[in-house]
Amino acid sequence: MKSTIVAFALAASALTGVAHAAVTHGSTVDVQTQQAVANRAVLGKTRAEVKQELVQAQRDGQIAALRSLYQGS
Repeated sequence: MKSTIVAFALAASALTGVAHAAVTHGSTVDVQTQQAVANRAVLGKTRAEVKQELVQAQRDGQIAALRSLYQGS
């Protein structure tokens, strides 16, 4: 059992390395965009962004669907 887990872990790590090595960056703009997105993810969302997402969810009917799904008995 342990040998199977070790073999799976080695295979997974090998595939991860290959997948990571296959990522190509066509230009510096792509790299800068990816860094900006990563930095934004770390910082979180602004209050205005959260409010906008809430308004959009209400328009799309997501809020009503959640309310009907999680309504009390």
